[in-house]
Amino acid sequence: MAEENCLYTKGFTLLGILTAAYIVIRQTWRAVRGLRTHVLSQWWRTDLTKYGRWAVVTGATAGIGKAYALELAKRGLDIVLISRTLEKLKRVAAEIEKASGRKIKYIQADFTNGSNIYHTIQEELKGLEIGVLVNNVGMQITEVPSKFLDTPDLKKMVESIINCNIMSAVQMTRIVLSQMVQRKKGLIINISSVAGQRIMPLGLMYSASKVFVDYFSRGLDLEYRSKGITVQCVMPLLVSTDMTYNMNTNILVKSADAFACEALNTVEYTERTNGCLSHTIQNYVWSLMPDFLFYFILDSKSLKKHFEDLNSSYKNKQN
Repeated sequence: MAEENCLYTKGFTLLGILTAAYIVIRQTWRAVRGLRTHVLSQWWRTDLTKYGRWAVVTGATAGIGKAYALELAKRGLDIVLISRTLEKLKRVAAEIEKASGRKIKYIQADFTNGSNIYHTIQEELKGLEIGVLVNNVGMQITEVPSKFLDTPDLKKMVESIINCNIMSAVQMTRIVLSQMVQRKKGLIINISSVAGQRIMPLGLMYSASKVFVDYFSRGLDLEYRSKGITVQCVMPLLVSTDMTYNMNTNILVKSADAFACEALNTVEYTERTNGCLSHTIQNYVWSLMPDFLFYFILDSKSLKKHFEDLNSSYKNKQN
């Protein structure tokens, strides 16, 4: 009996040692990958011009989309800007052309309008050697956290967010992917969100749409990696843009320009990223939080009040 107990004790001890070793090795490997992706990549950047002459960016007149367009131009690509407001397109095109010296084209399109816009986009892009596509355009369904049925004008908003956040990525990929496959090279960057990594009540449609972008990206990468196509899914946390009420930047909140620069450095280092070192560390810590605590914080009155105050302050600044 004593020998049996001793054997069990040794077995459980060995299991504990192996489990601890697995955890240490796994976390060490994650740290090494993070160092390589976010630190070494600053010095050994991928040459993005090898994919082709042109980069296409959707939702390109503000925030992350504009920052990606400017950074891609600085790295030697000509840019096609796609967004809904003609005046903003002209202004941003002139700004990027002046800053980079690259050729800039623009296409006016409202991605909330459904599939009827894509024939025009396809015709406008015909004949261009598109090496990079950034599917960035996106929208939130409400300005403050709210339950699904409490969404104002729910039917219209649901259609808009599906068209803008989901359909745009699929249709734009359909338009450019075939010529990338023919040339056996191309880069598709899909902007998702950390909101797509966890069920997000009170922001349900936005969160669910970003889950689609994540899975769509991962599936595309598996299907077309052997064809020379790189597909990357970027899942930022807080970036100072109109969508986040232009929050003040700090160690947690990145400016759009800084985020785009760091995120582009990670191309070919990882197919799925939070974009920058700060967001990667935050996401790791966030992933350790138990679900019950996360949802308790998300449903708190103080957080809702915080978003309402941000929204009110932002609107006052706009006025």
